[in-house]
Amino acid sequence: MASFLASSRVPMLVVVVLFTLASLMGSSLGNFYQDFDIIWGDWRAMILNDGELLNLNLDQASGSGFQSKNEYLFGKIDMQLKLVPGNSAGTVTAYYLQSKGSAWDEIDFEFLGNLSGDPYILHTNVYSQGKGDKEQQFYLWFDPTADFHTYSILWNPQRIIFFVDGTPIREFKNMESIGVPFPKYQPMRLYSTLWNADNWATRGGLVKTDWSQAPFTASYTNFNANNACVWFNGASSCDTNNFSPPSWLSEDLDSADLDKLQWVQTNNMIYNYCTDAKRFPQGFPPECNMS
Repeated sequence: MASFLASSRVPMLVVVVLFTLASLMGSSLGNFYQDFDIIWGDWRAMILNDGELLNLNLDQASGSGFQSKNEYLFGKIDMQLKLVPGNSAGTVTAYYLQSKGSAWDEIDFEFLGNLSGDPYILHTNVYSQGKGDKEQQFYLWFDPTADFHTYSILWNPQRIIFFVDGTPIREFKNMESIGVPFPKYQPMRLYSTLWNADNWATRGGLVKTDWSQAPFTASYTNFNANNACVWFNGASSCDTNNFSPPSWLSEDLDSADLDKLQWVQTNNMIYNYCTDAKRFPQGFPPECNMS
């Protein structure tokens, strides 16, 4: 693979020092003080238990959110979430990677709240160069409010894979060869927000947020970005001109993973943009025609 952004004009000692620092910065110990900044919501976002737990809260006045201190260009990133319990209709807990600028890249998990007793909807999307419209939605096969579950993103130059508790639920492959943009050039930060979206989130906006249930709380723990390329001073900590590339940079799904992916998509997928003929009357996007 070509160098991400190595320059022969930079002295090798400087490069090694920068990459060593970047690697150390990316070695997460799961401490939210170390890894994240609160960006929205004031006291509604709280880091607890000596940095081991982070809670986001939503009330009628405001939601809340945080972002990673580091930017990443490719990575295998895990976070454990426990979603808003009870009647969470109208709320959205978003957990995503996003770059800067008007032509941004983005990789989304969004959890759409529910009426008590109804399942959460897990909404996924991929943006490249400011263009998304690649939604797939799923019902989870467990109660995501009863305990913490691990939600992971594998992002390498060949593919993006969404995992839930280690089970792949979606794969988006690099299909630049047929003209489909792929997020490959822009570093992204990890974000999460809890906010009110009762104009669209639950049954198309038919069910409104019950503010008598507020504050709504989503919880986070066990962040892990040890397997991620930190973007630092215009260079990547995984630059292959200086280090052996990590195995996840070329990771693929094996046959057992593909079986799990097929099971989830057969039994738990409730929306796939690639089968929405009403939305694409002139024909599906080109990636939809690829196996």
